[in-house]
Amino acid sequence: MGKLLRILLGAATALLFAAVFFAGGLATGASVPGLQASVQSVLPQPPELDSPGPATASGSPEDLDQLFAPFWESWRIVHDEFVDQPVDDDTLMRGAIRGMLEALGDEHTTYMDPNEYEQATIELEGEYEGIGAWVDPDGEFLVIVAPMPDSPAEQAGLRSGDVVIAVDGEDMTGLNGSLVIRRIMGPAGSTVRLTILREGRPDPLEVSLKRASITVPSVEGHVLDEGVGYVQVFTFGDDTTDDLRRALREVLAEEPSGLILDLRGNGGGYLSTAIEVASEFIDEGVVLTERFGDGSEQVYRARSGGTATEIPLVVLINGGSASASEIVAGAIQDVDRGILVGTQSYGKGSVQNWIALKDDQGAVRVTVARWYTPSGRLITDEGLKPDVVVEVSEADLQGDEDPQLEAALQALLGDSASGS
Repeated sequence: MGKLLRILLGAATALLFAAVFFAGGLATGASVPGLQASVQSVLPQPPELDSPGPATASGSPEDLDQLFAPFWESWRIVHDEFVDQPVDDDTLMRGAIRGMLEALGDEHTTYMDPNEYEQATIELEGEYEGIGAWVDPDGEFLVIVAPMPDSPAEQAGLRSGDVVIAVDGEDMTGLNGSLVIRRIMGPAGSTVRLTILREGRPDPLEVSLKRASITVPSVEGHVLDEGVGYVQVFTFGDDTTDDLRRALREVLAEEPSGLILDLRGNGGGYLSTAIEVASEFIDEGVVLTERFGDGSEQVYRARSGGTATEIPLVVLINGGSASASEIVAGAIQDVDRGILVGTQSYGKGSVQNWIALKDDQGAVRVTVARWYTPSGRLITDEGLKPDVVVEVSEADLQGDEDPQLEAALQALLGDSASGS
């Protein structure tokens, strides 16, 4: 079998909306385009199937022939009896794959047709045209994980947890998240109208956004007036580690009394980058553990030589902090390197493989592992719970106030942050 692109699925499975997906954690750190994974088609085959696998107790061709007899019988009935002929065999084949994967009951195990896979494997080059938000396309509806800073999405007031139920007045119920993204994509300067469900509001919201050219940020850092260093990591991409080290060196050169690492709204990125980022703050020990279906494990440890492993540390998180962000924040919390301030994180702790099918027939994304924090916590559907919970109110948003940042400053200036 060819190379598998191992994905740590973060909430930010899609970088909205630029004909580009930025999966929330590419474990290999390799670019997706050019991936040539040669695998057996998952379409059920007649008895001459090359590699039957464990479909039945014996897995013999005869067993598979008997197992899939109802499928082929249904296939023939559709071709013979369905009113609208001729039927599209490619559509039937892809529908069969989707149905098989949906039967596993795992929302992150899915099939991407060739068009969807092409969208999902365009490299993130740092600039694109869209509305600027990270999203989760895997649920019943597309969900906003976090708007990007200074993007049309942020300017329009989109928030983490907003659910997109309609695009330009068209109902998105039941539509694949990848297709919803296509509906929202468009050239800079054009307008798209989203209908949003937001927690706490009984009625849907109508939001119009003008698409723009978006530059994807990586890291920003400076020293606050209070003499505390502040570094915000926006994503976990190819350049993030170098950008972070550069920012940390500049900030630490001013000898701050403490450091705030802001991971709010960061929906994830490369797993390898998450390990590197965590290693800038943790000098040794486990960062995370992957556990696979066969019982095996892979342990990832901090790498030596981190830039900021001793300065008092507070990490800001919220509901838009997912995947790679949760890896970093969870490790810092578990090893008592610093405290977490904010609100509960997104809670995405599974690992996927993207396996390209032969002959450009799309790809299968299948959950192969779950990852655990150093203390053994599984955060799926749970998220990370901050040591200091600070909500942000509607009044705070309207008044451009940041009580979470204020709480982080208080924790450091009050000498209550751990890891000093």
